[in-house]
Amino acid sequence: MEGKDLLAAGDSAGLIGLGVGILVGAAAIATGYSQGKIGSALMAAIAERPELEKQALLYMVLPESILIISVGIAYLLLSKI
Repeated sequence: MEGKDLLAAGDSAGLIGLGVGILVGAAAIATGYSQGKIGSALMAAIAERPELEKQALLYMVLPESILIISVGIAYLLLSKI
């Protein structure tokens, strides 16, 4: 490999794809975990105070933003290939 970069332009596409897969996978796992924890806590809170039901939707939607943002970042990374 005299005079050649180890990561030429074509070789980096595989690494970007691997990074995107790890990014989206980790974000999906984190979103599922946090929604599970938040959901169980909210159900207990709603059982005690039913007026919290409207606020509960906001707290259940917030973790989804993690996944939506990671898919946006993945799109930006893949458009560089």
